[in-house]
Amino acid sequence: MLSGDQDLPDGIGMARLAWTRLPTAEGAAPPLPDGLAAAASTSAAQDELFVGAVESLDYEVIENYAYREEQAQRSKFWVPYYIMLKWFFALLIGVGTGLAAIFINLAVENFSGWKFTLTFKIIQHSYFVGFLVYILLNLALVFSSVYIITHFAPAAAGSGIPEIKGYLNGVDTHGILLFRTLVGKIFGSIGSVGGGLALGKEGPLVHTGACIASLLGQGGSAKYHLSSRWVQIFESDRDRRDLVTCGCAAGVAAAFRAPVGGVLFALEEVTSWWRSHLMWRVFFTSAVVAVVVRSAMNWCNSGKCGHFGAGGFIIWDISGGQEDYSYQELLPVAIIGVIGGLLGALFNQLTLYITKWRRTYLHKKGKRVQIFEACLISLITSTVSFVLPLLRKCSPCPELEVNSGIQCPHPPGTDGNFVNFYCSKGNEYNDLATIFFNSQDDAIRNLFSAKTFHEYSAQSLITFLVMFYSLAVVTFGTAVPAGQFVPGIMIGSTYGRLVGMSVVKFYKKLNVDEGTYALLGAASFLGGSMRMTVSLCVIMVEITNNLQLLPLIMLVLLISKAVGDFFNEGLYEEQARLKGIPLLDSRPKQVMRNMSARDACKNQKVVCLPRVSRVVDIVSVLRSNNHNGFPIVERAQNGESLVIGLILRSHLLVLLQSKVDFQNTPFPCGPGVLNRHNFSDFVKPASSKGKSIDDIHVTDDELGLYLDLAPFLNPSPYIVPEDMSLAKVYNLFRQLGLRHIFVVPRPSRVVGMITRKDLLLEEDGDTVTRELQSTSVRAHLNGKTLRGNTHLQRPLLDSLMIEE
Repeated sequence: MLSGDQDLPDGIGMARLAWTRLPTAEGAAPPLPDGLAAAASTSAAQDELFVGAVESLDYEVIENYAYREEQAQRSKFWVPYYIMLKWFFALLIGVGTGLAAIFINLAVENFSGWKFTLTFKIIQHSYFVGFLVYILLNLALVFSSVYIITHFAPAAAGSGIPEIKGYLNGVDTHGILLFRTLVGKIFGSIGSVGGGLALGKEGPLVHTGACIASLLGQGGSAKYHLSSRWVQIFESDRDRRDLVTCGCAAGVAAAFRAPVGGVLFALEEVTSWWRSHLMWRVFFTSAVVAVVVRSAMNWCNSGKCGHFGAGGFIIWDISGGQEDYSYQELLPVAIIGVIGGLLGALFNQLTLYITKWRRTYLHKKGKRVQIFEACLISLITSTVSFVLPLLRKCSPCPELEVNSGIQCPHPPGTDGNFVNFYCSKGNEYNDLATIFFNSQDDAIRNLFSAKTFHEYSAQSLITFLVMFYSLAVVTFGTAVPAGQFVPGIMIGSTYGRLVGMSVVKFYKKLNVDEGTYALLGAASFLGGSMRMTVSLCVIMVEITNNLQLLPLIMLVLLISKAVGDFFNEGLYEEQARLKGIPLLDSRPKQVMRNMSARDACKNQKVVCLPRVSRVVDIVSVLRSNNHNGFPIVERAQNGESLVIGLILRSHLLVLLQSKVDFQNTPFPCGPGVLNRHNFSDFVKPASSKGKSIDDIHVTDDELGLYLDLAPFLNPSPYIVPEDMSLAKVYNLFRQLGLRHIFVVPRPSRVVGMITRKDLLLEEDGDTVTRELQSTSVRAHLNGKTLRGNTHLQRPLLDSLMIEE
């Protein structure tokens, strides 16, 4: 094999200087020592666990020859076009997610409105017939949802937030961003939420926004012939990650009408990669969603949306309630935080156990069992919500203020407080039916409502809390789109209102409102279950339109999160671990500080390939292991082996399938290879399994040919010394969004050292100069002092010492 820098393309020869020389055994292919490993390439145990389920994403820029050739051919207008297209896509994501939210809200509210109106009309004559009709309507809606999920879009089940969080963490779960997943999420959410199950549509809306963003980024869906080639600029995983982040924020903004909360949700909860430019686009996307949803609300206020009530587009305005608080209320507020942390941690643990059992024993029996399970839960939920209010006695309507806007009882089949359900007199209402026999958005509005003292009895609230909590635990994990925001708000607002009733009775103050404590309870349960703080605080303020309660919301969130963290992890982290999504937390484990990079990869078997490899050897390597990255080595003139780069498994599969680079001789190829491939040839479709070695067909004659891998490898992957602490490697890996890191022995020499001043470059025409960006820079050189912004040549910089 020929060697020398003249045989390597530009970049690879210089990259050699950074690599450590590796010993080889005589008569054998150059092996790698135990200290050299692709640390992020899945180990044997991890391969067995995650193969076929998830795959890491390539956020790192692969600077191979195709990439550099593409960069060199771009005109000066490419960067403005690239930036403009990103902002245009942010606009499209906002509009698309807003329209999807409008469609889901209109459908859910109209189905719920028809259901309740028809049921109320029938129970005027017969409660039994009304009960049957109510059950059948809910059953039909839930059946449509679970049938869509099981037969059309299995990846649309659940909230989708753990999968999206994993995607933004660098893990791609197959199918989560496909077009069929988007369709299943939208129509499945309509059926499951409209069918009255103890779940919400807010989590699925986050997944919906992510799907819309991903589909726009890849130009649509090629399978359903809804694709366009003019957006191929966004084919890389890095660009798709930014678009999906915008989609997540848009989903929260559309679900809660909380644009600022959507930005903070994407920053705090789902994404692992953030920068200022991305925040601007995410903020713009959320603002677009707010405008679209507001326009739809104004249109619906004219009465053109059918049974669309005051729910749907969530905003529970309690600005007319409690305006101030006293220090005496801090104790009950702290108690609410503790209760939220305990109940939230218990909810996470129960759902984890039930979901494990469901995945292990129940769902393995096939689609029919999943459909039967969802329909059975729908039957139980409908029976509980209809029968329990019948067991409660009706209460006389309280005296209400003339201008309060509240009727008692309110007209049948409409949203509002004081539902007349199984009441013999016209001026009575059923407090349990006010919560149970209502859409979830309207039920929360009733619990949050101000100036409705003594609307609920403690017995009714406790009954609802126990039953709905149990239904939410059982329902979560079924084969339907299921969000936990709204059920969590309902659970928290129930015990929060109970505490508020006790405070009103104990302190006997008129400025204490039960609805305020319902809001604090909702925040505490969400904080205790999901462990969100800043974003959840802003969302709760935005959806209630009451800034006066901000300090109390902050207090209960801090307490509930601290209490919940004492017992287990957040809901999304628990579910992601259960689904086999290997999330990297924001900080390394404490034990990693006592481990080195060598310790992490000492049991790995690194598989490397020579620069010019036989096709049969490449096929054998791909069939015999599941590694996704392979070091490429070349024998130098002195007989030692040099690592010259890293090549991905997906790139090898592309080369084997195209076959245009096969050659008869075991020598490096010439420059003509550059015209055979574009950078887009190596891009894997979003949320797809991509190519498999089993799909590649190579003849016996082709197996004997050779393939030069140098033009297609990444000549500058990230490397760390073997004695670096594993905690430091962890931070580097996560913060840069890497997929592979080489662990190498200590380098034998230093080529140079880069400091901050070496990165302060300014373009001046075709030249690049370094400038010391400081207003007071003093450097002593040969007894002289240099002040101010001084342009220095490179030899002077090498001998200049600056305190940084």
